[in-house]
Amino acid sequence: MAEERPPRLVDYFVVAGLAGSGGAVPEETGGPEPGGPLRPPRPADPITDVAIIARALGEEVPQGYTCIQTSASGHPLELSAGLLGGSQPTICYRRGRDKPPLVELGVLYEGKEHPKPGFQVLETTPYSHSANLAPPGPGHPRTYLTYRRAAEGAGLHALGITDLCLILPSKGEGTPHTYCRLPRNLNPGMWGPAVYLCYKVGLAKANTLVYEAELLGRYPEQDNEAFPLPESVPVFCLPMGATIECWPAQTKYPVPVFSTFVLTGAAGDKVYGAALQFYEAFPRARLSERQARALGLLSAVERGRALGGRAVRSRRAVAVLSRWPAFSAFHAFLTFLYRYSVSGPHRLPLEAHISHFMHNVPFPSPQRPRILVQMSPYDNLLLCQPVSSPLPLSGASFLQLLQSLGPELAVTLLLAVLTEHKLLVHSLRPDLLTSVCEALVSMIFPLHWQCPYIPLCPLVLADVLSAPVPFIVGIHSSYFDLHDPPADVICVDLDTNTLFQTEEKKLLLPRTLPRRPYKVLLNTLTTLHQQLDQTYTRPEEEASLEFLLTDYEAVCGRRARLEREVQGAFLRFMACLLKGYRAFLRPLTQAPSESARDVENLFFLQGFLKSRERSSHKFYAQLLHTQMFSQFIEECSFGSSRHAALEFFDSCVDKVHPEQEKPEPVPLVELEEPSGSELTVFITPPEEPIVAEGSESTPLYCYDGFPELRAELFESPQEQPGLSPAPGPSRSAPSSPAPRRTKQEMKVAQRVAQKSAAVPELWARCLLGHCYGLWFLCLPAYVQSSSSRVRALHTAYQVLRQMESRKVVLPDEVCYRVLMQLCSHYGEPVLSVRVMLDMRRAGIVPNTITYGYYNKAVLESKWPSGTTGGRLRWAKLRNVVLGAAQFRQPLRERRQQEQALRGARSSQPVIEALGVLEPQGSPLSWHDGSLSDVSLASEDPAPGGSPGGTGMALSAHSAEALDGLGGQAPKAGKRQDAVGTPRRGIGARLQQLLTPSRRSPASRAPPPELPSDLSLSARRSPMDSLLRPRERPGSTASESSTSLGSEWDLSENSLSSLSIQRSSERLSDTPGLSQPPPVEILLSSCSLCRACDSLVYDEEIMAGWAPDDSNLNTTCPFCSRPFVPLLSVQTLDSRPRDLHNPPTSASASNKDAPLPGGPGPVLSDRRLCLALDDSSVCNGDAESVPRRVEGGAWAYLSPLVLRKELESLVENEGSEVLALPELPAAHPILFWNLLWYFQRLRLPSTLPGLVLAAGDGPPSAQAPSLPSEPAAVQVRLLWDVLTPEPDSCPPLYVLWKAHSQIPHRVAWPGTAPAPLSSLTLLEAVLLHVGFNEVHKAVALLLDMLGPPPGGLHLQRSIYREILFLTMAALGKDHVDIAAFDKKYKAAFNKLASSLGKEELRRRRAQMPSPKAIDCRKCFGAPLEC
Repeated sequence: MAEERPPRLVDYFVVAGLAGSGGAVPEETGGPEPGGPLRPPRPADPITDVAIIARALGEEVPQGYTCIQTSASGHPLELSAGLLGGSQPTICYRRGRDKPPLVELGVLYEGKEHPKPGFQVLETTPYSHSANLAPPGPGHPRTYLTYRRAAEGAGLHALGITDLCLILPSKGEGTPHTYCRLPRNLNPGMWGPAVYLCYKVGLAKANTLVYEAELLGRYPEQDNEAFPLPESVPVFCLPMGATIECWPAQTKYPVPVFSTFVLTGAAGDKVYGAALQFYEAFPRARLSERQARALGLLSAVERGRALGGRAVRSRRAVAVLSRWPAFSAFHAFLTFLYRYSVSGPHRLPLEAHISHFMHNVPFPSPQRPRILVQMSPYDNLLLCQPVSSPLPLSGASFLQLLQSLGPELAVTLLLAVLTEHKLLVHSLRPDLLTSVCEALVSMIFPLHWQCPYIPLCPLVLADVLSAPVPFIVGIHSSYFDLHDPPADVICVDLDTNTLFQTEEKKLLLPRTLPRRPYKVLLNTLTTLHQQLDQTYTRPEEEASLEFLLTDYEAVCGRRARLEREVQGAFLRFMACLLKGYRAFLRPLTQAPSESARDVENLFFLQGFLKSRERSSHKFYAQLLHTQMFSQFIEECSFGSSRHAALEFFDSCVDKVHPEQEKPEPVPLVELEEPSGSELTVFITPPEEPIVAEGSESTPLYCYDGFPELRAELFESPQEQPGLSPAPGPSRSAPSSPAPRRTKQEMKVAQRVAQKSAAVPELWARCLLGHCYGLWFLCLPAYVQSSSSRVRALHTAYQVLRQMESRKVVLPDEVCYRVLMQLCSHYGEPVLSVRVMLDMRRAGIVPNTITYGYYNKAVLESKWPSGTTGGRLRWAKLRNVVLGAAQFRQPLRERRQQEQALRGARSSQPVIEALGVLEPQGSPLSWHDGSLSDVSLASEDPAPGGSPGGTGMALSAHSAEALDGLGGQAPKAGKRQDAVGTPRRGIGARLQQLLTPSRRSPASRAPPPELPSDLSLSARRSPMDSLLRPRERPGSTASESSTSLGSEWDLSENSLSSLSIQRSSERLSDTPGLSQPPPVEILLSSCSLCRACDSLVYDEEIMAGWAPDDSNLNTTCPFCSRPFVPLLSVQTLDSRPRDLHNPPTSASASNKDAPLPGGPGPVLSDRRLCLALDDSSVCNGDAESVPRRVEGGAWAYLSPLVLRKELESLVENEGSEVLALPELPAAHPILFWNLLWYFQRLRLPSTLPGLVLAAGDGPPSAQAPSLPSEPAAVQVRLLWDVLTPEPDSCPPLYVLWKAHSQIPHRVAWPGTAPAPLSSLTLLEAVLLHVGFNEVHKAVALLLDMLGPPPGGLHLQRSIYREILFLTMAALGKDHVDIAAFDKKYKAAFNKLASSLGKEELRRRRAQMPSPKAIDCRKCFGAPLEC
């Protein structure tokens, strides 16, 4: 599969400005004419000087100065009024453009502080008197005005003070809108009212014509279907309009102004824009006489005479649009283009750089975490992958919000946004508006602002301020030079840190917020604001080389940390605000109505309000009736594209404690640093044209200004095969998000796995839970491939109930969610309700995603008819008839059992456990002398028909053998001399010890009468402790028992059969077929540790896995070294390649090999019973149909690792890939691991059918759906290795089979040493085990092997050798492994007292760890060897 092309960083490049090239400019200006009250015209020139005059000393106002004699509301002013000796100071100012304007004022108390850097103190009046504003006297500090002037050469467009005023708070006067108020009182004495100085900073310009900006150029010319270019982009690039201005000829060009804006689509998706505004020369010839006069180019006295020393300039902008808020990179790129256009000549056109940047610069990704773009030999920019955060990506800057507003004002604005007020944010810095407005809508997460939102509003669109709905709008402060703010709008001035609101629309007080969360938020913001002041550096300091070399990384790191902490403080407050909201959600449980989507039906508003503290009810009452809260409840109820973010918020809600007065020590936002190495992708500049050898390249492109874009100069994109340049943050996955876990769910699963790894029982159930998660991940493909979708859904529901009954750790919410989604897709709302009820019964609170899929299933599915007509009455009648039939059923069954019992007594006993009939016959003679005297024992249940009391016991002959082994003289049996063997005594005793009879637990026939002379010792055996509790012999009526392993290949695990309750879907095979399966698959997870040459078995591998979804290693239990386990696979394919010659039945060609489910071998034929383990016997004669054998080994993955890889596959290729025949070949590791786990847990799946579909068999077998013939594929899970090592020693159980002439599955390549090949050793080990003397068996093997490294080395541990030997001699279904483990543990502790535990571990005599034992118990019955 080809690599997907990463998304582009930039989607569009546009040029905006005044339309027309060379033509006359239209007379009608397209300037802004927004509605609203007009202000009187402002003076055009800024304030350049300020002075103090002493009226009491006879000083007059200097020429050109204006004196402030009244307050802002017209009240008379007189500083130090009524005091004897007062100088009656008065403030005067002068306007002009002969010097740089004043930019900031201050008040200095002499003796208490020093002047700020860059400020000058106004100490004297123009007449050389003292300019002290305070009244005379020792108790009043001398008070002076201070000012700061703009730098020399700042130019015409430098910000400056445009107005001054004095206010009297005692008269009810407040700070005028857009004015900055000095905090020091100008009249600090005891007499007279307090007086404060206010000043306004603005951009004073004259001789300007304003037009509406238009689109001058764009690239690409064609719109992208997924993201068309909005028509309003030009007015956002130039929000103040496209202007024509008249400057003095010597005026320098101002520095280009960078601004950002956000466009919101109909679906709520954001498009980020960045624009660079600059000025260019404008020809006078395009101006009319009227326009020239308005610009001051013509004399007002002499009509038509042009004035000299003037220059005409026009404003233009270049901008980029993107889905990513990479504003710093956009600023660098646009600045490079501007500098390129004003320099030259160049060998490459400007269009080449634009197209090269757009086509070749991607957004950083985990594969490309760092991208270094070299735009020219002197210009470059670095793009870094954003820190992974569960919060939505935005252009917000919480530091600028806090720095511009302060803690208290920031909390006040939070209250205004939560209650949906009209907010108007304004500033003289356009790049600040977007970042602050983005922070305002981001700090209310998880709520989403639903009303109009324009972070940078052009003046032509200022009519939105009169809208009757709430809004958040950012606008340039020059708007208020022409208009007063609307009466019902809250205005926020970022330049003066003030909030302006009228009496008509007052905000709630912050004390209406929840008390403790509000207090914690305010304290946290105050602390962070103080830290922010300490880390602040001026722009000129940041531009210094010393700063870049020493402090840049440290300062940027501190700012990034502070940014996250401020965002985390708002997030904690919102989590406390909505704590417990999920308990008040109302799920849909019946057929939906028209009002199903109403908030009152989805959320219990009154209950939630009553659960809050009473002092906050007024605030909550407004919050609950906002549009964004209604949308939030609807998203929680029905799901949305923000499901991952909402789920993250739910986890934050669980972490916070609103009653605490301090924030939690663990941060809510746990950031993931970009994974992978510090790989940097280097993007070179566009290639220059090739120059012939011997000739010099001549620059061809020189610009006087930004040129008109020419389409033929753009570079065409270099498309690569298999790559799709789809714009946007990410490509939509082809599958639904329901089967996949979100990042938050993965984090929770990882934490639970790490906690469970320390507890053996929890670790086993954790792995089991992930196995069920794997099956439900494959459920969509299973249901789609099923012939009956509804039946498959009910099968999945039964699997869900089975998972709950096994009490897995972390009952995965994805399992419920997948089933709910499928219920919605296939129209089963009732089943979805049942799943939800089971989920809540299991104690699982559904998250946002699961809850949304549930409500969708209930709302969108077609419900069954609810009419109570004839159908309901017929159903009642049917139930009555069925109930009566059920009462008669036991009587009918009892008669049938009595008839069957009479027939069985008259003919032959029935062995229901094996499903075969066995005639009584003479015991089988064993020519090697190992075993003898095998006969049939009848099998009857205990009195009363209780399953627990039924069973078989040893015969009297067994009792005699027990007496002989116990030290007494052996007694002669009735048929002691019937058949003679060289080793008859030990063989008879082993036979009675190791072959107890197996009863049928389902038998209900009345028990026969036991002989009265049967002693108690004849009814019990030393091997009774090794048998399963339900299979221990309770009574007997004959002298022998079942064979050793007669049910190995008839077990459910080996044949992989499954019949889930109320479901006809089965896994792969069912015993009892008349034909052998065409394909047989053998799987084994037993792996060899190369470090210590020891075999590690399945449960030990599970116990050694790490709780990490990226770690493939397990830990060897013997040498403690990590290694990658392997899953060995062997496929035996007997399907004929010739379609016209179907395979014939192999049952007739091999008379000695019974077929599963057929008549079977008699129990007296011990060799054939044990031969069922051989694959050729189970599946017919191997020689009759040639079998193609294919094998391999793949990594055996932990369920945690496998699930992560499978989720990645489903996300990239869709869930349909799990039903394709190419799956085994394309993804063999995933396929075989899934098949192993599903077979291990007996779960239905389509995987066995894919083996047929992917093979070379007949076309009829190629069906990726559930196979119509379940027996087409037989899957056997083996405990031991499939193929032994060439030089390995055969295990004891293989030697036992060899002595007993029982064919093994494979021929062992190696030869056993002489001590191991002795039958005496094997019998001795079995005798010790039979008499519960396991420590003697262990000691015997240790003595025989000898101490390492000189002794014999077995790949299997002592525990495995004894366990497998016992299972081979007795049959795995007759061995209680739990009881064996207890005996072995006692034996280990007994030997440890003499040899030491470390010595026993060094010689590999220890038993598996508790974690391994729990894994074996949790995953079901043990496998076959």
